[in-house]
Amino acid sequence: MVGYLLPHPPILIDKIGNGEEKKCQATLEALEKVTDEILEYKPDVVVVISPHAPIFSDVFFLNDKPTIEGSLTRWGVRGVEFKFHNNLKIVEDIAKMSKEEGLSVGFVTDKIERRYGISRELDHGAMVPLYFVTKKYRDFELIHTAYCMVDDIKLYRYGMIIRKALEKHGKRSLIIASGDLSHKLKEDGPYGFAKEGVEFDKLLVDLLQKSDIKGLYDIEPEFSERAAECGFRSIKVLIGAFDGYEIESKVYSYEGPFGVGYCVAGFYQKGTTTSLLDEIAIKKEQRLKKIRENEDEYIRLARESLEYYVRHRRYLDHIPDYVTERMLKERAGVFVSIKKDGNLRGCIGTIYPTQENIAKEIIRNAVAAGFHDPRFEEVTEEELDSLVYDVDILSTPEKVTSISELDPKKYGVIVRKGARQGLLLPDLEGVDTVEEQLKIACRKAGIDYDREDFEIERFTVERHK
Repeated sequence: MVGYLLPHPPILIDKIGNGEEKKCQATLEALEKVTDEILEYKPDVVVVISPHAPIFSDVFFLNDKPTIEGSLTRWGVRGVEFKFHNNLKIVEDIAKMSKEEGLSVGFVTDKIERRYGISRELDHGAMVPLYFVTKKYRDFELIHTAYCMVDDIKLYRYGMIIRKALEKHGKRSLIIASGDLSHKLKEDGPYGFAKEGVEFDKLLVDLLQKSDIKGLYDIEPEFSERAAECGFRSIKVLIGAFDGYEIESKVYSYEGPFGVGYCVAGFYQKGTTTSLLDEIAIKKEQRLKKIRENEDEYIRLARESLEYYVRHRRYLDHIPDYVTERMLKERAGVFVSIKKDGNLRGCIGTIYPTQENIAKEIIRNAVAAGFHDPRFEEVTEEELDSLVYDVDILSTPEKVTSISELDPKKYGVIVRKGARQGLLLPDLEGVDTVEEQLKIACRKAGIDYDREDFEIERFTVERHK
């Protein structure tokens, strides 16, 4: 078995790029080398792990259509269509093995497609790599899947299951981890600039050049999140498919001409070795232990409040002795955010104080974030050891008469129109301009940003994380 990390910007395709693709010459040359290798290898089955197939929080999408199709019509290109036979026996075995291993695999039915606007057609995360592969080689069946927002252990195990299903059917297989690296490499790029973007890409490429696969699992989830990448989880599923084997990785190219990192890399099976699974679990445990050891009073109180409520179904009935005098005497609005594996798991807060002090405000809002955020299911006891908390203490909001008084990195905003109200905290990932900040806050409030007048207030936060 072999695997590749392949980027998926549609602009790489000449019919879409209209000359702009020439700015990615290193990527195009690397894809040429990779497709030559694939032609020589002649896989029976190609598995594409795409970040742009349906993505769920804890369910791996797996395409079960007998024939998987797609086209480039959306990008104004007619006549370029994709049509692959799906090996449903392998798909069924992946689903069955996943269930036996406690992982969830989801099939999308016609009804779900209509109800939620989800499509089983090939997405550009699959089509762009396949466009280059099929220029030279077409004689394969396709397995179309996606990662989900779970921890490294489950991503790895899903890769293991894919490998087992392929081997059961005796198929020569190729796995494509589709994904771009950081989307924040340039100020004038489509997503702006973040220093973590450049740092993340350099670190990941360096590790792949050295075949340091274990080192990939030392990268903090929050760090990769700030880098705004979309390929890291695809890679982790691919690595799981090599379980029990040494991996030699080779970087064919890396560049970011449009502010997004494109990396072409190969993964090749060498001699047998021990499973990485236990080491990944240990790294996760060590990471969370370090976080717990560095919690301040605000974070610790939020965590212990939610843990107590989950286990006893009542609010913490005492104030712990580590709570500071300030937390007992001052009042303020408080937001508590919960993350799991680098992803938001709940966030609830109060603009103005509703309790007699900050400590009790934290206790109430920590429980609310875990149980009453309508975007998420209630937190379970099994999750508690994996949760990470942020606590924001809000200043008293003040009215704004001009947007020149706003700064999305420094100030949060509150927008109001009658009884409608929306709030957005400051310094959020992906919110880089005042306009973006106000539009999101208005959307949360049900206010038409372009057509309605609204009042604006700003506030600062004291962030604990």
